[in-house]
Amino acid sequence: MAHTVRELLGRGYNYLKKNEIKNPRLEAELIVCYLLDVDKAYLYTHPNRIVDEKIINKFDELTSKRKEGYPIQYILENQEFMGLDFHVGEGVLVPRADTEILTEYIIKMALKCEKEKLNIMDIGTGSGAITLSLAYYIKDAYIYSVDISEDAIRIARKNKRRMKLEDKVKFINKDILEGFPQIDEKMDIIVSNPPYIPSRDIDDLQIEVSKYEPRLALDGGDDGLVFYKYITKKAREKLTEDGVLCYEIGYDQGLSVKNIMNENGFKNIEILKDLSGRDRVVVGRMN
Repeated sequence: MAHTVRELLGRGYNYLKKNEIKNPRLEAELIVCYLLDVDKAYLYTHPNRIVDEKIINKFDELTSKRKEGYPIQYILENQEFMGLDFHVGEGVLVPRADTEILTEYIIKMALKCEKEKLNIMDIGTGSGAITLSLAYYIKDAYIYSVDISEDAIRIARKNKRRMKLEDKVKFINKDILEGFPQIDEKMDIIVSNPPYIPSRDIDDLQIEVSKYEPRLALDGGDDGLVFYKYITKKAREKLTEDGVLCYEIGYDQGLSVKNIMNENGFKNIEILKDLSGRDRVVVGRMN
């Protein structure tokens, strides 16, 4: 049975609302836009356009997946971060607005730096959100980006090509807990948004995260601090004399990560808060 754009939007809204999706109207609009390859304005200037049966069937398939908690970003294959559009999909975490606090801090710090070139290592590539944002906004930076997941590296490479940043980024497929990659140059900045959820807490997260986002990118061990302990210890060997170590953290991990940094000799340690006033970033310096 044929539907107009208006009828399809109504159908999606009613279905998603009935299944307790928080923003049913917006998500119905986004899915229709994705399937028709149009912007939102088009939906309201062409409400009587007839949608063919193939699109309707695909719409029903995607709204059904969304009902089950499948992330809307995976459906749309896209998430905006730092003003840039990132391809996302199964195998990578969906970039969050909270992570922009960490990224913006590094960009502002880099813009004040007088070095001709900054070497930066990002541990935990994911979709490339941090890595590629730094490469895009910092003119004289080269980013070494490390991730254990081949899926993550594949998706991040796709984003790198789309953003034309091939000459500023090197992706390295490696388990960081088995040692830092062999790179001759020292790093001016090491940044990481590592897995930091305690293992026992993962199943209690919202279904979009607990069921569909990669556990590998979430699980921080029994106390959620495994990666902070290891990376902080090893980072001292890899940073320049005035190097900086920057982390995203869980809202209740500020003091724990600050203590880990302090125990490993980092100085001038700061805890930065997110827009909700919760601890979100920890920064420490070699000197």
